[in-house]
Amino acid sequence: MTSQDSSKKENNNSQNFEMKHLLVPIDFSECAEYALEVAAQLAKRHDATITIFHMIGVSESILSKSELQEQEEAKYYMKLAREKIKMLADKPYLKGINLKLLLQNYKIFEEINLVAEEQKIDLIVMGSHGRSGFSTFFVGSNTEKVVRSSQIPVLVVKKRHPNFTLDIIVFACNLKPENSLAYQKAKAFANTFGAKLYLVYINTMGVNFLSDIEVEARTEQFLGAIGEKLPIKIYNDYSVEDGIFNYAKTLMADLVIIPTHGRKGIAHFFWGSIGEKMANTIKMPLMTLKI
Repeated sequence: MTSQDSSKKENNNSQNFEMKHLLVPIDFSECAEYALEVAAQLAKRHDATITIFHMIGVSESILSKSELQEQEEAKYYMKLAREKIKMLADKPYLKGINLKLLLQNYKIFEEINLVAEEQKIDLIVMGSHGRSGFSTFFVGSNTEKVVRSSQIPVLVVKKRHPNFTLDIIVFACNLKPENSLAYQKAKAFANTFGAKLYLVYINTMGVNFLSDIEVEARTEQFLGAIGEKLPIKIYNDYSVEDGIFNYAKTLMADLVIIPTHGRKGIAHFFWGSIGEKMANTIKMPLMTLKI
C-alpha cells in the first residue's frame, strides 16, 4: 500500500461515525429515560445494539456490615434493580432493538469508561437535569464526571425528544490543529443526519482575547489542519459558555458538539473545563468528542 493509499484510507475512516453499539447509563430517572428513548431512535436508524447499564453502587455503610448482612443486602438491591431494568426494557419504543442489560456494583462514575471499553461501545447516551445541586445518580455534576473521563463520544440529553432529528449542529473549538480529528468526527456525525455543521470560535475579553490578526492566523492554521476552506464564525461574548449557547440559539441549533482532551479529561477546551460546565448547564443536546 502506497502512502497515498494509506492517506486515502485514513480520510475515509475519518468520514465514518460508528454507532453500532450504544451504552445508556440508567438510574431510572426521567432524564435517563429521555436518553434511552433517543438511543432507541439512533439504534433503529443505524441497526445498533443498546446496552442498558445500571451501576448499583452499594454504599460503604452496607459494605461495613458483616459478610452475611452484606451479601443479603447486595442481593436485595441487585434483585430490585434487575426487576426495574426489565420493566424499562419492555418499553414500546425499544421493540425490535437488540438489547443487553448490564448490572454492576461500581462506586465512581469514571469506571463507566471501563465498561464502555469492555463492551466496545461507540457512543454513550446519557441524561442530565442540566442544573447543579443534585446528588441523584447521573444527574448534574455526575454527568460532568462521565464526560470528563470518557474516551468515547458522549451525547448528553436534557429533555424528551420523541423525534430526534438534527438539521443544524454547532461545532465549537479553540481552532487549534489538535481539534482537527474531532471536527472530522463531528462532520461524519452530521452527515449521518444530513445536518448542516457550523464552526464557531468564541472570543472573550481578558487574557484570552485574540486580535483580528491572531484570529486570522489561528483560523488559517486550523483550516490547513482539516484540509478544507470553510467559514468559521468568530463570536464575541463575556464567557465561552455564554458565547456557545447564544450563537447556537441564534441558529436555532439542534445540537452542540465540543472536543475534549485526553490528558486531563475535558480540560483544555478553550481555557478551562468548559465542556464539563456545559454538560451540566446547556439546554440543548450536547456531544463531546475526545481529541
